[in-house]
Parts: sequence; structure tokens; C-alpha cells
Amino acid sequence: MENLILFLNSFMSYFLLLIIMAALMLAGCFIGIKWRKAKDSKAVAEGASVQNETAES
Repeated sequence: MENLILFLNSFMSYFLLLIIMAALMLAGCFIGIKWRKAKDSKAVAEGASVQNETAES
């Protein structure tokens, strides 16, 4: 019985570590996607302003 308790304790420790690491990876992915979309929309806006300036010239 003692071995089972030790095994479950070790298993739960690694499972908790897995959950924490997976949450950090998901957070990183969502932040990366958000930043990429913001950068792309900023580039499109700057491209549109450059095209407007050249059309006015």
C-alpha cells in the first residue's frame, strides 16, 4: 500500500507539472497569434497610408 501511495504522489506531481507546462504553451500561442495579427493590421494600415500619399503626389 505504501508503494501505491508513493506512486500516486509521484504521478500527481508530474501530472501537475504537465498541466502547468501545457497552460504556459497555450498562453504563449495565444499571445503570439494576437501580436502577429496586430503587427499585420499595422502593416496593412501603413501600406494603405503610403499608397494614399503616392496617389496624391
